[in-house]
Amino acid sequence: MQDAIVAEGLGIPAIGIMTSNFVTAAELMSRVLGADGYEFVVIDHPISSAGQEELMEQAVAAAVASAKILMLKSG
Repeated sequence: MQDAIVAEGLGIPAIGIMTSNFVTAAELMSRVLGADGYEFVVIDHPISSAGQEELMEQAVAAAVASAKILMLKSG
């Protein structure tokens, strides 16, 4: 989250991607960094035990969600 928020502050479009177990921590980090309500992508947890097919599905879903967020920010 910090990297994405700092990049955004520098005018560089960025997306935070968190697993579902870390949503609360990501929201807290956003508030602490002065970006309350910063929108980020959530993928399933855990990813360490996911197979290749499941990882690919999550990557595609994250890419689609990221594109939607970036398009909303730019438009």
